[in-house]
Amino acid sequence: MELIIDRLTKKYQNTIAVDRISMRLHEGVYGLLGANGAGKTTLIRMLCGVIKPTGGSVMLDKMDAASEEYRARLGYLPQDFGYYPDFTGIDFLLYMAALKGLPQKPARRKAKELLKLVSLEDMARKKIKTYSGGMKQRLGIAQALLNEPKLLILDEPTAGLDPKERVRFRNLLGELGKDTIVLLSTHIVSDVEHIADTILMMKKGQLIYEGKWDSSHGDLEEFYLEQFEEVEDHE
Repeated sequence: MELIIDRLTKKYQNTIAVDRISMRLHEGVYGLLGANGAGKTTLIRMLCGVIKPTGGSVMLDKMDAASEEYRARLGYLPQDFGYYPDFTGIDFLLYMAALKGLPQKPARRKAKELLKLVSLEDMARKKIKTYSGGMKQRLGIAQALLNEPKLLILDEPTAGLDPKERVRFRNLLGELGKDTIVLLSTHIVSDVEHIADTILMMKKGQLIYEGKWDSSHGDLEEFYLEQFEEVEDHE
C-alpha cells in the first residue's frame, strides 16, 4: 500500500492552513506532531475527505481521496468522536457496521473479534456511559477497524488518557502498523517517539521534519519544544 500526498494545500481567505505538503507513506506507524495551529487537523480532514483541498492531490494505490474505493479502505477516529451513551459496546459497533454497509452476520463476527482485539470483550454488553475514557477510545479504534482499512487515521486519540491506558493504546497501534498505514496526530511527543516508524512534524502549515528519529538526533521532545514554544493557536 502507498499513500501519495502531492502538494496538498488548503487556504482559508488570507490564511494558508496547509502549504503544499508532499510525502509518500507505506505500512507502518507515522507520528504527526505539531502544536495547535500547525495544520495537523486540517491535513487529516483532507486525507479523510472531510474537507476539499484548495490544491494538490491524495491517492491511495491510485484511488483518489474523493472516491468510494478510497473511503472503503479508510478507518478514521476524529478528535471529537460521537458516542451513544445508552448503546452497549457491541450494539454501537453493529450500528457503525450498518452505516458502513457491512452485511449483518460478518459484521457481528467482526465486531466480536475487534472487541477482543481492543480488550473490551468483557464490556461488550455494558452501556458506553459506564466506560472510562480509555475504553471509549479503544471502542473508537474498533469502529475504525470494522472495514479492515488499509489506511488508519487517528486525531489526538490519547487526549485525557491515564498513563496505563496510554501505554495500552500505543501497543495496539504498534501491532496495527505491521500491515496498515497508521497516521497518529498528536501534540504529545511520548505518544509517538517509541512506536512511530517515522516522525512527521508540522509548523505553520508546512512539513518541517520527516524521517526516523533516534538518539543521534538528540532529544525529540526538546527539539519539538524549541520549534513550537512561540507558536500561537491559529488552527
